Amino acid sequence: MRVLPELELYLNSTSWPLCGDPEAPTLELGQSCGLVSPHRDCSKSSREQAHSGKDEEMNVEAKYRMASLYVGDLHADVTEDLLFRKFSTVGPVLSIRICRDQVTRRSLGYAYVNFLHLADAQKALDTMNFDIIKGQSIRLMWSQRDAYLRRSGIGNVFIKNLDKSIDNKTLYEHFSAFGKILSSKVMSDDQGSKGYAFVHFQNQSAADRAIEEMNGKLLQGCKVFVGRFKSRKDREAELRSKASEFTNVYIKNFGGDMDDERLKDVFSKYGKTLSVKVMTDSSGKSKGFGFVSFDSHEAAKKAVEEMNGRDINGQLIFVARAQKKVERQAELKQMFEQLKNERIRGCQVVKLYVKNLDDTVDDEKLRNEFSSFGSISRVKVMQEEGQSKGFGLICFSSPEDALKAMTEMNGRILGSKPLSIALAQRH
Repeated sequence: MRVLPELELYLNSTSWPLCGDPEAPTLELGQSCGLVSPHRDCSKSSREQAHSGKDEEMNVEAKYRMASLYVGDLHADVTEDLLFRKFSTVGPVLSIRICRDQVTRRSLGYAYVNFLHLADAQKALDTMNFDIIKGQSIRLMWSQRDAYLRRSGIGNVFIKNLDKSIDNKTLYEHFSAFGKILSSKVMSDDQGSKGYAFVHFQNQSAADRAIEEMNGKLLQGCKVFVGRFKSRKDREAELRSKASEFTNVYIKNFGGDMDDERLKDVFSKYGKTLSVKVMTDSSGKSKGFGFVSFDSHEAAKKAVEEMNGRDINGQLIFVARAQKKVERQAELKQMFEQLKNERIRGCQVVKLYVKNLDDTVDDEKLRNEFSSFGSISRVKVMQEEGQSKGFGLICFSSPEDALKAMTEMNGRILGSKPLSIALAQRH
């Protein structure tokens, strides 16, 4: 096959990227143009010639880079040959690469297609997006070289509460009316749609229009939420901010005789309650825990401070700020990362700080309670003049064991008091 001179220059000076990022750049400019000959000519004409050659090469590289498409959601059996035969129907294809596992060589489910002409790549995007190959709908988008565009959140929209029937094609059709879409995806697993999705628009104004028009609208009978994408870091910061102004309280260990009215009577003295709920089983019997929602943070805070560890009908209850599932998961992840960092920094043990200890709890009793979670190298209940100071330290040999102990024992009654456990800070 005859190769254009400028194309030959481009192909000889480029290399494929590692297949680690589904939206990684398809082609990277090679380093060959940076080599220096030991007999180079440093004359003005030579420098101008070299500069001109480099500009020409960069222009060629940019030209072909723009005609590169990302192909996602591929069936495991799809081959380069099959993709070539499909995409070459719209125009000349320079190269195709299916990204594969480096060890097993199995397809990772996505590929890159490089066209000779930008117009052909655009035609493929317009006419072949969501086509069926080997029984699966493929997803096309421009290969995104600039990682900043993907990570900045500019033009990125988050959608949740989607009906299970909404797929990538349906999502695209609903949102493409607001502007050019760089990428869109309904998140799914083996069971199907997870009920949420992301749409990345070319500019923020299109994203703002989509949010204004679509937020709260009904799609397939479901009222969807559409808002600006927030990074994990931003979401966690928001949760921490909300945590300092909580109004919902979690109560446990009050036994099977509690009901909504009795729980309301116990907590209403701290302020106006918006709702009170004792969780019950199928027979209507209390599961031993419940929630109280106050109309003010001050009332909720006072209830936690005064009721945690109190006796109700012979039961010592645990009272704390109520947490959403995502907040608990974020907190546990943060603790686990901190525990891992302790080990990386060379710490031989992971220390847990245990407070609110009953006066009867000594070193031996504390060790016995926690030894089932893993290897413990040291246990110490702090004392003053032979009397417990109400707190102590437990040293685990692994962060996994420490995290499990912290998760399961926090709030557990030991002696006559609910334990409060945290990771001991290093100084």
